[in-house]
Amino acid sequence: MTREQLFQLKNGTDVRGTAIAGVKDDPVTLTDEAITLIAKAFYVWAAQKTGKPSPVIAVGHDSRLSAGHISALVSGAVNACGGDVILTGLSSTPSMFMLLQDGFGADASVMITASHLPYQKNGLKFFVKEGGLESSDLSEVLEIAAKGDFPEGSGSREERSYLPKYAGDLVEKVRAATGMEQPLAGKRILVDAGNGAGGFYADLVLKPLGADTTGSQFLEPDGSFPNHIPNPENETAMQSVCAAVRANHADFGIIFDTDVDRAGAVSSDGEEINRNRLIALISAILLEEHPGSYIVTDSVTSDGLASFITAHGGVHHRFKRGYKNVINESKRLNAEGKYSPLAIETSGHAALKENYFLDDGAYLVTRLLIALAKCAKEGKDLMALISDLPEPAEAAEIRLKFVPGCDFKALGAGLLQDLAAYVERTPYLSPAPNNFEGVRINFDKEHGDGWALVRMSLHEPILPINVESNRLGGNQVIAKELYAFLKDYESFLDTENLKNYIK
Repeated sequence: MTREQLFQLKNGTDVRGTAIAGVKDDPVTLTDEAITLIAKAFYVWAAQKTGKPSPVIAVGHDSRLSAGHISALVSGAVNACGGDVILTGLSSTPSMFMLLQDGFGADASVMITASHLPYQKNGLKFFVKEGGLESSDLSEVLEIAAKGDFPEGSGSREERSYLPKYAGDLVEKVRAATGMEQPLAGKRILVDAGNGAGGFYADLVLKPLGADTTGSQFLEPDGSFPNHIPNPENETAMQSVCAAVRANHADFGIIFDTDVDRAGAVSSDGEEINRNRLIALISAILLEEHPGSYIVTDSVTSDGLASFITAHGGVHHRFKRGYKNVINESKRLNAEGKYSPLAIETSGHAALKENYFLDDGAYLVTRLLIALAKCAKEGKDLMALISDLPEPAEAAEIRLKFVPGCDFKALGAGLLQDLAAYVERTPYLSPAPNNFEGVRINFDKEHGDGWALVRMSLHEPILPINVESNRLGGNQVIAKELYAFLKDYESFLDTENLKNYIK
């Protein structure tokens, strides 16, 4: 297998590809050969990183159909290099990091997952005790894989789940924070796991805390995802869990993505707590504990959220998309002496300083439940914490594709440069201050009364446009203004989705 083929599987800090054949125009790329080479290379890299000649590797997976096959390949590859393997079976991505902090006996770990992608996809995430691999670390692993120079040996395997211990630690955290054995007694809290790996949360976390989990749905692992995509950002998934909350008169709803590193929530009235509302809620909780803190978010958060964080005594630090980007920026601020307890994306990726800056959907939800229990004890509603969040009248994301075969990175960079210049010379537009990604534009009251962010996708030949307005119909005005500029770039940019939105 060539170096180029291996690097085509690189997806930021993870390896991802197609693992199951049969989907039209989507050939298998995450082949047995690729998995074996990459697993052996990670073992070699982990030995160098940890300083241990024969590091023990823990291997876990979510509910994907190809998980068992890939798990066997990874463990076989490590064994062939002389390394021992602990097979943890069905696991969440955060648990595969936490077991490295917990005397479990592993020196590094591999999580087999492709997050919320379709059933035919799969991938590998890697951890050492210091955290998940950076992009540069993964490049080193892939270089080792391409060289193909591996030790030979015969390692052992054992099966041992860590998920019950991980869940038990969350239970104890809630009990310690509330001073009660069953602080959720009398509360109906349901979980929608989307047939991913998050079903454990209902039985192993909520029930021991006294919650009634009636109405929980899709808890059984099923990698064909027969009910909906396990993704808090997916509209069908959110509608499903919101409907379940209303139908079961639940006090709170929880939805996880496939590998439980992201989460969303639902209030007792069946309204979603997602994106800006989710960020506001956890920010309010943390700012009450740490006034003056820096809250790091991705680039597409609303102006209303910025106002909310400021009103609650915090500093909103809007940064680039990408969970590693916001996490590393929060770490950088802390290193500068600017206390930052939270790095969070609108996608539901949330990492707290108190929890190793691990993006962990179950930990985020657990923090919300602690607040819910405390509010209930004081006779308050959890949602009162964000009752003063200014919310836009309209919000949308429009994704424009680049014409296949074009040099989209260079052309996109040029387009954004031209857009920035256009904004500077247009009286009713102004560039948003402290913007770290793409071009964020403020539109005055006569021209949409809102903002738009035009940026390049992190991994795809796509130009996403996020638009928000403070008045109904404002998004249409903003979209028309943007099309008036973008239509001159149709030689390489497909603007059909923007034209359809305007219609």
